Amino acid sequence: MPSWIDNALDLHAQAIAVRGRRAEILASNLANADTPGYKARDINFRDVLAQARGGSTLHTTSERHFTSASSGLGGGEIVYRTPNQASLDGNTVETQVEKAQFGENAVRYQASVNFLNGSIKGLMLALRGE
Repeated sequence: MPSWIDNALDLHAQAIAVRGRRAEILASNLANADTPGYKARDINFRDVLAQARGGSTLHTTSERHFTSASSGLGGGEIVYRTPNQASLDGNTVETQVEKAQFGENAVRYQASVNFLNGSIKGLMLALRGE
């Protein structure tokens, strides 16, 4: 595939992949909301996408930012979410927060799909000479 096609589609394709992986992680958090000792996980979309594109990552400047955990997702880090209110059984999943994050991620996933579709349509028009 020519590099100009890669350039036109690459960002949106990577964004879709990262958002898809994030949806899996958030769904896992919701599924384990009642599991004692389960630690809510997430990924920092901007950091993972920057790493995928070969850029630099952001650094935390506050104790309320995500904290490091295990690596995953092609060089990106899966991080543990710091709860607003800790539960007695050690579970850090806050159902309302997870549902809000899942919903926001779903909307952004759909936006990335729409952008990718628009880019493909634009390339098809250009290839046809219209």
